[in-house]
Amino acid sequence: MERRLLVLAATAFVVAAVLYSAWMPGQFTSPLADRTGLVGELAARDQPATRLFRTADVLAGLAIVLGVALTPRVRRERFAWLGLAAFGVLVLAGGLFPLDCAALDDPVCELGPLSLSHHVHAVTGVLATAAVLAAMGLLSRYWDTCTAWLITGAALGVTALTLAAIAGGYPAGLVQRAQATLVAMWLVYVALRLLEADEPPLLLGAGPHVVVQGAGPVVLISAGLGGASSHWDGVAAELARSHQVIRFDRPGLGRSPASPAPPTLYGEAARLAALAPAHPEQVTVVAHSVAAWHAEAFVRLHPMCVSRLVLVDPSRADRGRRASSLGRSVGRWLPALGGAWGAAALAFLAGPVVHRLVGGLPDRGRGYRTGRVFAAAVGEFLARRDMAADLRRVRARHAFPDVPVTVISPVAVIGVRGRARRQERLAGDLNADLVRLTSSTRRIHLTASGAIIDAVRRL
Repeated sequence: MERRLLVLAATAFVVAAVLYSAWMPGQFTSPLADRTGLVGELAARDQPATRLFRTADVLAGLAIVLGVALTPRVRRERFAWLGLAAFGVLVLAGGLFPLDCAALDDPVCELGPLSLSHHVHAVTGVLATAAVLAAMGLLSRYWDTCTAWLITGAALGVTALTLAAIAGGYPAGLVQRAQATLVAMWLVYVALRLLEADEPPLLLGAGPHVVVQGAGPVVLISAGLGGASSHWDGVAAELARSHQVIRFDRPGLGRSPASPAPPTLYGEAARLAALAPAHPEQVTVVAHSVAAWHAEAFVRLHPMCVSRLVLVDPSRADRGRRASSLGRSVGRWLPALGGAWGAAALAFLAGPVVHRLVGGLPDRGRGYRTGRVFAAAVGEFLARRDMAADLRRVRARHAFPDVPVTVISPVAVIGVRGRARRQERLAGDLNADLVRLTSSTRRIHLTASGAIIDAVRRL
């Protein structure tokens, strides 16, 4: 998947180069602008092919942004790729806000009232040039190749000549076309660099991040959908006074490295089995939300390994279809996408806010600002249907053993009463003790810590 991601990113940059060069054949539709005008004037509202050039600019900008979003993230190059992404956004803006008229070719143009779009286009043109030159310079510094420095140096020189021509009142169109050609060549060169690059490493470690505290009977804690082991610091600290508490981060979450494969029910049940102590010692499992499915499958598949099961606000798995083929395809791409600049940008902007809204905790470790965690959380959400279907199959094939179970369920909260009733039915199916709490479903592991501790310590 990583190699395919590089190919897609390279393809986007090549497409952007072609669209950015639309002026080459298109300039013959505006012969007057071709003599002295800048490339941007071909898209002016008074030109015959204005829609063609404006559409090409918008699509070129989108292709550049997409190419950057799909490019694997290299931390030291972040400002360079940010500059290239800004260039794409500014090219797109230039297509959306065209000039009113070809100002350098038509002296009368500057005499009339000019619209806001005209001024916006002029500003975006200057900023776009500055952004792409900055990106070219920074990437040339990091890559340090003769080709990169040659294109960058030529682009800087031609830009200086263009500015001098405009300031001196000389025809600048020909020189500025050379500049646009060099930018297109740079986009193609970026694509070639991506195709020649080594496949980025996805697995950054040998296994999940595991935290072990205390001594005594073993308690294994599994966080909910997209959750991290750090969310359970308070519960773990209290239980560690009399138990050995094992917490872990599933692949891609918290401090665990990403995995190239999407999560599965059997894989998560096997992970719990690997973290549990060897037989004949048994473990108490505390599982929240979707992790309750992993825990139940673990108990049914490994009945001799568990002494007690505590399900905290377990998710529903009694009905529903499997994930669609599209959902599975997206899930397979997510681990690779999590290492790209696009996921990093989305996580940086939205990750902490979503984490606080859903989890009720600040992102102290800044983990939810990373694309890896963002992609892993989305991947777990997309895998829910398949996991639920697999759990129904496990339930049909493996009887639930004689293991004490406690189901902690929120009640009397607007919007969750139906979920509480389903959890009551689950408690009946597992012959479990049902503990009802007035708590938010998303933050029950915070507000119900006392009930969780009591359920673990119950004899």
